[in-house]
Amino acid sequence: MIVSSVKGYSLPGIKKLQHHLNHYLELNEETTLPVTNLYQTPETLGKDRIAAVVGASALFPDQNILVIDAGTAITYDFINKNKEYLGGNISPGLSMRFQALHQFTNRLPLLQKEEDIELLGENTSKAIVRGVQNGIIFEMNNYIESISVKNGSLITILTGGDSNFFDNKLKYPIFVESDLVLTGLNKILKYNIYAH
Repeated sequence: MIVSSVKGYSLPGIKKLQHHLNHYLELNEETTLPVTNLYQTPETLGKDRIAAVVGASALFPDQNILVIDAGTAITYDFINKNKEYLGGNISPGLSMRFQALHQFTNRLPLLQKEEDIELLGENTSKAIVRGVQNGIIFEMNNYIESISVKNGSLITILTGGDSNFFDNKLKYPIFVESDLVLTGLNKILKYNIYAH
């Protein structure tokens, strides 16, 4: 069993589990990985982010891969064809952007995502929805394009809670893999069991 959390662990519960399992692994910055982690501060790297790139590398070995995790935050993580994780970026997610516009302005309403992806809004509500959604679409497309220009051919995997919302809205081909983090955790566990 592998244990991973971006919020921390409940130590009493973890200790109880350890005594009942043949294989127990806690994912942290010291865990041996099947990829090379070149992030300068591995202790601050989200466990979900490293698990996602390990999962991506397992699904598409020997490929340059951009993982876009569209959840509460949107993360962009790049692993090259040599299995080297080079880092990535973090930006506010879809719901967070809607909440920020409402919370940090005096008069803008709190809205939610819509399938509407026209370019310009004809009223304030449409301007907010289209601004937030198109802003993310432009951001995602630009990351895909910029990373592929710098690194060559690229596979893009979209995961996270809002991945299905964006899957047909990008101009570049992508793969949607909702279980990418779990795939990576499983790969890390097997790597540690069978490589040592």
